[in-house]
Amino acid sequence: MSNSSTVTIYTTTTVSDLNTKDQNPFSVKINLAQRLTGGAIIHVTTVDQAKIAESAGACCVTVSSNAQMLDPAVIKQIQASVPIPVMAKARVGHFVEAQILEAVGVDYIDENELFPAADDHNFINKHNFRVPFVSGCRNLGEGLRRVREGAAMLRTQGDYSGSGNIVETVKNVRDIMGKIRMLTNMDDDEMFGFAKELGAPYDVVAQIKQIGRLPVVHFASGGIITPADAAMMMQLGCDGVFVGSEVFDSSDPYKRVRAIVQAVRNYNDVHMLTGANLRDTEGSY
Repeated sequence: MSNSSTVTIYTTTTVSDLNTKDQNPFSVKINLAQRLTGGAIIHVTTVDQAKIAESAGACCVTVSSNAQMLDPAVIKQIQASVPIPVMAKARVGHFVEAQILEAVGVDYIDENELFPAADDHNFINKHNFRVPFVSGCRNLGEGLRRVREGAAMLRTQGDYSGSGNIVETVKNVRDIMGKIRMLTNMDDDEMFGFAKELGAPYDVVAQIKQIGRLPVVHFASGGIITPADAAMMMQLGCDGVFVGSEVFDSSDPYKRVRAIVQAVRNYNDVHMLTGANLRDTEGSY
């Protein structure tokens, strides 16, 4: 295979990139997504919320409104108000929304499966865009199919109601991590059957066995509303967390976001996690 058809992911390992005409090689998109590692991405709908998230230490803000793409004019206002990256959401399969978001100049596009889909049979061919894409998944096979389509980052999704129910997120993250551990102990013959069972591309499955982890950045999303929730996701092996806009319902949203950010950064420091600086304004962890 020629060098023009391979990309480097995390280490010197390679995985095939079928689109050699990509204006931003997949490796570049991977590196852009890696910049968010160890951070909290906060969902915002207004400029004021974006400023709070940025000042509290969020690594990125993600924007949307009423289960649809946010008005490009509002996105531009948010971009102008904060120095951190801005991620915007598009409906599954809606490549024109993605084209608009890329033209607006967002840093990342989230092809969000929680919105009503624009195309219920096809996802966006993410190799056709310069901007890195984030895709949601609930299991390993689904996630690896999104990687083959060009996703540079995966978002393991759980509850999305804002209820604070983290059980689905925990279950899905544990399932993915458990299958990765199984895969790393398989011999080469077993991998073919495992890839078929997952419904995943064999070359991406082989990549995971070789490097011992997902080939792209992996965040958790859904039900994460306390610092302890965020730290738990990190200890389970995620690279970061998404936090919903319900965090701004707190009486002091800055303190709540700041506590979550600190928990992500110090997820293995139990003394930090139990410190008063991580207690949110409602007194819960």
